[in-house]
Amino acid sequence: TVLSRFLDILWAFPIYLLAISLSIVTIAHGITIGPIQIESGSLWLPVIIIGIVYVPYVARPIRGQVLALRKSEFVLAAINLGVPGWRILWRDILPNVTTTLIVFVPLMMALNMLTESALSFLSIGVQPPAASWGTIIQDGQALLYTRPLVALVPGLAIAVSVMALNVFGDGLRDALDPRSKVRLGRD
Repeated sequence: TVLSRFLDILWAFPIYLLAISLSIVTIAHGITIGPIQIESGSLWLPVIIIGIVYVPYVARPIRGQVLALRKSEFVLAAINLGVPGWRILWRDILPNVTTTLIVFVPLMMALNMLTESALSFLSIGVQPPAASWGTIIQDGQALLYTRPLVALVPGLAIAVSVMALNVFGDGLRDALDPRSKVRLGRD
């Protein structure tokens, strides 16, 4: 389909190269989406760019899971019973995909945090006066020899946050996986 080909095109580009390119293109003029004008320097601009860049990394596994579920017996039974497509999607397919989505959220938050910090460090992400760990690291770069903590503390905060989100995502995956020995609650 056209959507999967578009996702393949986005998938072909390196994440940071695509994010930097989109940031440079939009930083001068902003983005216009229908009647909505997002100005250059807005906090929404990096959010939209990061969202565009990471869409294929979420869409591809979810699409694969939906295509596999589409051929499952309970979905075929619902189709044979004449259940409308929207109801099959909401009652049968979506509940089976939510576990994957729930596990993806902390991992994608960690990647988004790294990307936003990198864009802000390069001065093409969140613009001052808004605070960003990447901007603070960039400001502390000049003071690296005299006051290293100015750059070190936000760098450590990024590292600890990303590691915590990854550990949380792994724990969530283990807890929600029916084949895992780690389970929520008492057994």
